[in-house]
Amino acid sequence: MQAILTVAAPIFAVILAGYLAGRFRLLGYEATTALNRFVSIFALPLLFFGTLARTPVSAVLNPALLAAFGLAVLATFGLGMLSTRIASRGEGGLAAMSLQGIASSWGNVGYMGVPLCLAAFGDAGLPPAMLAVIVTAVVSMVMGVMMIELEVAAGHGPSRTFVRAAWNVARNPLPLSIALGLAVSAVGLEIPVPAAKFVDLLGAAAAPCALFAIGLFLADKSIKHGLLEAGLATLTKLLLQPLLAAVLLSLFLDLHSVPGKVVLLMAALPTAANAFVLAKQFDISIEQNTAAVLLSTAASVVTVSALLVWLRVT
Repeated sequence: MQAILTVAAPIFAVILAGYLAGRFRLLGYEATTALNRFVSIFALPLLFFGTLARTPVSAVLNPALLAAFGLAVLATFGLGMLSTRIASRGEGGLAAMSLQGIASSWGNVGYMGVPLCLAAFGDAGLPPAMLAVIVTAVVSMVMGVMMIELEVAAGHGPSRTFVRAAWNVARNPLPLSIALGLAVSAVGLEIPVPAAKFVDLLGAAAAPCALFAIGLFLADKSIKHGLLEAGLATLTKLLLQPLLAAVLLSLFLDLHSVPGKVVLLMAALPTAANAFVLAKQFDISIEQNTAAVLLSTAASVVTVSALLVWLRVT
């Protein structure tokens, strides 16, 4: 119960504050876009870069965690694709199946996961959290976008499709900041004090602003259709992925170690807003993916809180 009061409740309270601000238009119509850009371009990338630049690469690129979490994400991506094929009675194309796979496997590891791990485990939770961000970006983002492009850009050839998908990931500030942070750590460069202060100052804004931005995003969306696919994605993301992660992690390390707890928590997070963003970008399965983000985020209030209690997070 203490974990709910001290960790989960403040996290979801900030999301609720953002939701109420968006619902009553307290910050204006452009607030969601502006805050999302601040978080994704400045605050989160600088938090990632600053943390990784000061952390040994070996502490982040843990092969056991990479394998366990990567397999869990990959498996739920595949199950998500299969579920929409069944729900649509074989009528869904590759792009729609890929978007369902993204909704079923791509957790909100950046905006929600990093603040949650910081609140639950302090700085010790950041390196494995960054690993989860890396794996999610590589598996769900690269593979998902590539498979969507295969249908949308049919006829352009697999090599061009791969390059386009890889470019979409490479120009994203989050993966780029992770790569730069790992590079600085690997060569042993020390960040000058003024630059470090700047990085830390903006990075400290990442957690509250990211959580508030989630609330603003949810306030702008509503559920009308696509509940079947959204329900299947929610069950796969909130229940099946952490269960698979727990089984796989137990083969490599102690689930009650900090890295084990962090990765298990990251596996239990709701669907990321990126699922809606990609659906909107390609104009495919927009209502289903919007519903998946809303349903899974609402349900995660219970499931994530329960997991924190089970993990005995204080």
